[in-house]
Amino acid sequence: MSLSKFESMLKTNNVYFFDSVEFEEIIQHYLDNGKHSLAKKAVKLGLEQHPTSVILKLLKVELLIFEDKLQKATSLLNELEAVEPNNEDLLIQKATILSKNNKHKEAIEAFRKVLPVTEDKVDIWSMIGMEYLYLDDFENARLNFANCIEVDFEDYSSLYNVVYCFDMENNHEEAISFLINYIDSNPYCEVAWHQLGRQYFVVGKFKEALRAFDYAVIIDEGFIGGYLEKAKTLEELERYEEAIQNYLITLELDDPTAFVYVRVGECYQQLGDLETAVKYYKKAVHEDPLLDKGWLLLTNLYQNDNQYQKALYYISKALQIDENNAVYWRKYAEINLKLNFYDETVKAFYKCIDLEDQSVEVYVALSDVLLFLGEFTDALKIMIKAKSIYKEFAEIEYRLCGLFMLTNKEKYSLIHLKNGLAIDAEYREIIKELYPTVFENEKVQAIINDYIKAKS
Repeated sequence: MSLSKFESMLKTNNVYFFDSVEFEEIIQHYLDNGKHSLAKKAVKLGLEQHPTSVILKLLKVELLIFEDKLQKATSLLNELEAVEPNNEDLLIQKATILSKNNKHKEAIEAFRKVLPVTEDKVDIWSMIGMEYLYLDDFENARLNFANCIEVDFEDYSSLYNVVYCFDMENNHEEAISFLINYIDSNPYCEVAWHQLGRQYFVVGKFKEALRAFDYAVIIDEGFIGGYLEKAKTLEELERYEEAIQNYLITLELDDPTAFVYVRVGECYQQLGDLETAVKYYKKAVHEDPLLDKGWLLLTNLYQNDNQYQKALYYISKALQIDENNAVYWRKYAEINLKLNFYDETVKAFYKCIDLEDQSVEVYVALSDVLLFLGEFTDALKIMIKAKSIYKEFAEIEYRLCGLFMLTNKEKYSLIHLKNGLAIDAEYREIIKELYPTVFENEKVQAIINDYIKAKS
């Protein structure tokens, strides 16, 4: 009734009287529902009618903090502290301002001053835990969140935070022990079983993880996260048909997701049922056309099946989504090479290099395609660039030998031939394969024969 009366007053411009408790309830209602402008109006009117109310002034502080008007909030708190120095809400707001100013150590000390005067220690421990998280002090954060759980076993937010701290410390075995102890006291907590399964999964104990996820979904048959983790674990155990069944359960419980379609498709691919795998990959990209992984999976499947035209179509889709992905450009280059689309192949390999995919395979492949196209100078430039990165690679040295000879720089050609022989003499056959006229050169043959004699 107070709320209706207040909103009626705002519409009619009539002024009604409310006691301070009514204003407090009205303001808190608006804050809880995110209606900060109305809360602000209620604070203003409330303080006009009750100018000495500490509670209303503290609510004004809360709004000032929300608006990042921290200096004004601090000034008002200092005034209130002179009146009620041990006011719990005042101390909390002081600590909150310190936190907002990134003074987390001071905020922790300020929150600790609240503990002796509050009946709700759980909220304060939780706030202290968050401050320690800001400092990446996961051990102290965990201890404070654990205090919350000791008081309230159903404080799942704190439970998640405890496990998160263990994760950040890579203390998975300790996390397992903690969760087992927790489950002993609260055996029907599907959240704890789920988190226990996740920890077992991380350390590679997949059978134990599966058992934990089984308990989670038995306790809560609608626990989607439990079914997803169970399905992932079954995949690790190579029980793909059971994994598919669990993924499909999630589709019955909630709207379909591209993630689930992809996982189901991968399971069918593992089972060798490529037709059904394609069906689910296509469902995934239909559900989320921007899911580049779905397009890539279709690309790989058709590429492995030597269906290069289809593979090219799908990798082009992936590139439309993420044109700065070097992995996709390399895949695009490889497929175009299979289709003898050499100009596109060259463009794609150059794009890989521009995107800082400077692996030796990219340089070598690009150089070989340019050689095939008769672009000897460009091929040589690529190999010189590769040489600046990879100092002692036989595949580079022999190609430099061939390309320098083809561009009439015999002196450099023979130097790189000797370099290649010193690194890997057996690999010299690449000269015969790629540069047969160079291989037959008398000086090249003489150096090779001298090297063989010296080693025999």
